[in-house]
Amino acid sequence: MNRASPVGGPAAHFSRPLRVMTVLPPRERFAPGEAGAIALLVHRMAGAGEVVVGSPPGTPPYGDVAFAPVPSVLFPLGTMGRYRAGVARLIHKIGPDLVEIHNRPDLARAVRQRFPHIPLVLVLHNDPCGMRGGKTAAERTELARNMAVVAVSGWVRERFLGQGAQGHVAVLPNGLDLAALPAPAPVRDNLVLFAGRVVADKGVDAFVQACATVLPRHPTWQARIIGADRFGPASPQTEFLTKVQAQARAAGVHMAGYLPHTQVVQAMSHAAIVVVPSRWAEPFGMAALEAMGCGAALVTSAKGGLPDVAGQAALYANPDDLPTLVEALDRLMSDPDLRTRMGQAGRARAQMFDSAALRPQRQSLHTRLVRCWPDVGLLGQP
Repeated sequence: MNRASPVGGPAAHFSRPLRVMTVLPPRERFAPGEAGAIALLVHRMAGAGEVVVGSPPGTPPYGDVAFAPVPSVLFPLGTMGRYRAGVARLIHKIGPDLVEIHNRPDLARAVRQRFPHIPLVLVLHNDPCGMRGGKTAAERTELARNMAVVAVSGWVRERFLGQGAQGHVAVLPNGLDLAALPAPAPVRDNLVLFAGRVVADKGVDAFVQACATVLPRHPTWQARIIGADRFGPASPQTEFLTKVQAQARAAGVHMAGYLPHTQVVQAMSHAAIVVVPSRWAEPFGMAALEAMGCGAALVTSAKGGLPDVAGQAALYANPDDLPTLVEALDRLMSDPDLRTRMGQAGRARAQMFDSAALRPQRQSLHTRLVRCWPDVGLLGQP
């Protein structure tokens, strides 16, 4: 069955919350100063009785959600083999009602084979066609037959079901905790902001080039980049980063480097304009959603799942068509009324992705899966 189906539906009643064990990819860290995009989402969506497991962070983990570090296990099949073995050990120890694995089809397949009696969810944040264990249609069909598959956007779902893959894939968008965001500043700064990884795929070099053109036309405005090659304070100095730093200095664009997520959204709540000029097909586009939730006027590209997130609440520009990106920035910098309207439209659209509304849908999916396991095909029935 290939048609889309929303997450949710009739839920069973349990005398206690389900014991959900959520497994992070090995590179994610479940700590406030180290969390990447997936760890941030998992923390935001966690429910009662849930325990998150992952690689040990270098700083204290989040204190409001139970966390268990994946233990180091001697295993002959390399780093990922040791991680799989450590996850298996925690499953034995915790005894969860359900296991939810994020973005690792190979790990999900291994857990399914070893623990066939435990309901299993695979949540896909990126293009599955590039993942180990999901590159072929046959592999993806097998995944859908043996576990519940959840995509964070319609674009990710379409990629999963491409090339003739069969199965039911639910769509549950990434959630944004609107109540936890800083309130939009009543008077916003004349600031154009980029916040994200400083890599070519994110279009940060196009942002700098556009700023080099528009900033001289608007002398009361500033431009800023928050981010580094990777998440975390230990991000390496890459050749691309060095090149962008030189271009930014010449263009008058300030580069702040990596900052914790709380400081990023604080900057978004004050910036008049946030730019998300991604070149690659964003599976979802959390930076765009956060910008809208913080009330900034948004300029973004139409790649991947970004149009599904931003809808009509953004101006769109191709990062490799410099005149269109310059025009979009020029329009917003010149028109305070347009900035206000776009910011209000973004705030309204962000309500659709509030984690307070999405969290019960996730819990409903878990409950339904526990009830029908191992017949995951029942999840796709109306």
